[in-house]
Amino acid sequence: MAGAQAEIADLLQASLNPAQQKQAEAAIRERETQPNFSLALLQIAATDSFPLTTRLSSSLYFKNLIRRKWTDVDGNHGFAPDEVSAIKREIVGLMTQVPSNIQAQLGDAVTVIAESDFWQRWDTLIDDLVSRLNPETPLVNNGVLQVAHAIFKRWRPLFRSDDLYTEINHVVEKFCTPFLSLLQATDAKIEANAGNKPLLEQYTNTLNISIKLLHDLSCQDVPEPLVENLKGICGLLEKYLEYDNPLLRTDDDDEVGLLENTKGEILELLTLWVKKYEDDVNPYVGQFANTSWTLLTNVGPEVKYDGLASRALLFLTSVTGIKQHAESFNNEEILKQVIEKVILPNLALRESDIEMFEDEPIEFIRRDLEGTDSETRRRAATDFLRQLMRQFSNRVTTLTMTYVNHYLAEFTSNPAANWKSKDTAIYLFCSIAATGTVTSTHGVTIMNPDVNLLEFFQTNIAASLVTDQSHQILQVDAIKFLYLFRSQLSPQHWQEAFPLLVKHIGSPNYVVRTYAAIAIERILYITDPTTNQPYVTRDQLRPLTADILKSLFILITRDTAAEKIQENEFFMRCIMRVLISVREDIQPHLELVLNNFINIVKVIRHNPSNPQFYYYLFEGIGALIRFTAPAEPDKLEKAFYQPFAEILTDNVQEFMPYVFQLFAALLEANPSGALSEYYQSLIQPILTPSLWESKGNIPALARLLSSLVSRGGEFIANNNLLESVLVIFQKLIASKLQDGFGFDILEAVLASVPKPALEPFFTPMLNLLFTRLSSSKTESFTLRFVRLYHLFSALPNLGTDLFITISEQVQANVFTQLYLSIILPDTQKLTKPFDRKIAVVSLTKNLGDSEAFAEKYAKGWGFTCEAMLKLMLNPPVPPAQDDAIHDQDVDDAAFGVGFTALTTCRRPVRDPFPEVQDVRAWIGSYLKDADSRHGGRVTRFVGERLNDEQRGALVAYMGA
Repeated sequence: MAGAQAEIADLLQASLNPAQQKQAEAAIRERETQPNFSLALLQIAATDSFPLTTRLSSSLYFKNLIRRKWTDVDGNHGFAPDEVSAIKREIVGLMTQVPSNIQAQLGDAVTVIAESDFWQRWDTLIDDLVSRLNPETPLVNNGVLQVAHAIFKRWRPLFRSDDLYTEINHVVEKFCTPFLSLLQATDAKIEANAGNKPLLEQYTNTLNISIKLLHDLSCQDVPEPLVENLKGICGLLEKYLEYDNPLLRTDDDDEVGLLENTKGEILELLTLWVKKYEDDVNPYVGQFANTSWTLLTNVGPEVKYDGLASRALLFLTSVTGIKQHAESFNNEEILKQVIEKVILPNLALRESDIEMFEDEPIEFIRRDLEGTDSETRRRAATDFLRQLMRQFSNRVTTLTMTYVNHYLAEFTSNPAANWKSKDTAIYLFCSIAATGTVTSTHGVTIMNPDVNLLEFFQTNIAASLVTDQSHQILQVDAIKFLYLFRSQLSPQHWQEAFPLLVKHIGSPNYVVRTYAAIAIERILYITDPTTNQPYVTRDQLRPLTADILKSLFILITRDTAAEKIQENEFFMRCIMRVLISVREDIQPHLELVLNNFINIVKVIRHNPSNPQFYYYLFEGIGALIRFTAPAEPDKLEKAFYQPFAEILTDNVQEFMPYVFQLFAALLEANPSGALSEYYQSLIQPILTPSLWESKGNIPALARLLSSLVSRGGEFIANNNLLESVLVIFQKLIASKLQDGFGFDILEAVLASVPKPALEPFFTPMLNLLFTRLSSSKTESFTLRFVRLYHLFSALPNLGTDLFITISEQVQANVFTQLYLSIILPDTQKLTKPFDRKIAVVSLTKNLGDSEAFAEKYAKGWGFTCEAMLKLMLNPPVPPAQDDAIHDQDVDDAAFGVGFTALTTCRRPVRDPFPEVQDVRAWIGSYLKDADSRHGGRVTRFVGERLNDEQRGALVAYMGA
């Protein structure tokens, strides 16, 4: 074992060297299948004799290995049972021994393990954790508490359920009492070690993690042990909100200290309690509000206090959301103090903000725009003021406007010297102008009726958009004003404002041009609710398209390093949105966009570093394919083949799910075309089993394989690839979470592969499906099986009689039971129009041409007719082609985590029988033709096998 550890450690160290990285990573991958490989990684991470970089690398690899292989999609462990048990047994102890950076990686792995195993398959964990807690061993305690937090924090975003509460109750019963005892002991230890810096830091860290655990334990409901001890807990929280110790302070103005972090956690916990458990904490809220007020009025402007100040503001915001407590602010003098002592100091631009604007512009934008909203003073101060305004609208609006006008007057008296005053005035105005939630899609949607938005814009904002004489931060403020109030301006206003934004993309200032791109992207997204037309129409956008795209591509590619190209996701997001908005009008600029996309892909594939950037990049490529490939499919296929193939060859895992989707989109854009050599060469590689082991690949791979089969059924048959395709189908159909992808592949096979090639596989194929139906069927599986049956029956080269023959080979007399108990009743559960259409075609062909239903299943003929007539009570109408791109809110997309669907090139819903347009007319025509083909057999059956109501209905169809 020691030799194996040393070998793996050497490979991990080599993987940190760019020259050896690929070779070393490939060698490590080969060892993944060896027994106890995961345990070797754990031991390397915990062994002091290895370099810290190797240990950290080992912990990272372990974390990612656990993410990939701990369980499959159905919850089955990916490691041997002994290895699973050993990991659970070892990881808690190791987390108490390793440095914090390694501890963080192992903690993430524990979260993944707990997601599937805790608590039923890991019911000894809490007892193990509790047994290790000892007030005399703070370092061990901190490791134990980190494990607990890694598990319990999973509860925070979850919706209430019986299973969740069972898990929480299991924890509360075993954990809460010893945990609260440790919390009390930790308080005493902090006091006792006030002058001993090493121990003081260790025990304060214990307190910090304990506050996080209080948050975890009460995120769904307040456990009884916490309620019983609430007075003592609140007293402790109050004590440490006020606590100070010079030994815990940091010298660096930017370095957040342990004490600031702890106070921030306390305020976050109190905010949760005020919002969710007002009745329980109401007796303590007033004192906490006073303490928070004192904290805010005394905290310095240094960056290290930003998180603390913003959380204190957030707490006060939640307090003023309660009418009882808000009333204490309902006084003009008190409100003046609030604005002067709390709002303005936290809203005003600081030197550190200006330094970030100049030196770290992309970080300035991300913090200013997306926030980490609660961690920025300006956003938190804005939210606090807005909450006060909701409670006392007229009073707060009037008072705030006096400060707005004061700062505007200061600016007017000396614009060059007092430009910061105007910045403050704009922020104050924006804080009170919006009353509702500011959404990511439409910005401000509900306005304060006591402010005049257009007048303020024309008087104080418009000039900064038109002239370059304003300070660059005021230009940003002006663009942000448009961005924030974008849905409050009319399309007529945007006709004038939009070209000004386009001009600012060419600004020499990084922040100005980025905000211009951000604003352009969002305004192109929104539509006029009265007309459903975009605020900026294609006609308005068309003449500006080339300038926007050229400018943005130049900005993205001005530095050739991969990480610099990907730095600014906002530029690529704007390009994506322009392509979506201009649609087919991008054709004149195809070469510009195509060449830039390909060059960017070729560079960044060597070092994918910004998941948001390359998500927007591939969405942009998807849009380009969607709107230009139907006209020039060969051109785009040839252009993208090489860069996409290189991604697959080099195993660029971050890009592969996107590339599979884009290859499929290219194929689907030209459904009637022959399968070129490019795509023929893809089939064998994508059948590699290891590709299908990654959960994130499967949806995209299944789509691509289905598209390849649809275009290349004969090629697959002639080159003996069908068995490999069906092996993939077999793997997917066995999984409850992935069986839908298996059906997609099988439907493509049945529709496209010549029948002679299929014949050897019919019996084992149906055997697999029948086994799933009898052993572990689900509602979704059953409906997909019913659709598959109808497709099989309706396809001209297959048909019902063949399905019956194969079924009887699998099991004698199985079809009757299957047809009566599953197929017919569940056919009525089909809801999608094309699924219902397939069923109608299938049932009609049964009635017209099936020899088995004509001779063997006479009653079944009547049941079939009854099912078809029931479906036609709500006839399947093909959905209108909706060509709009209903993209997800990209801010919420889980970039880089598993599979992310590309919305610009979603798989089109395909009608397998496009020749059947008027279903009612087709039924009559088909049955009349069948009646003629079979010597009047259909007419005879109508008279013999149907009741009067059914007979009248079917005769009406045939007589139409």
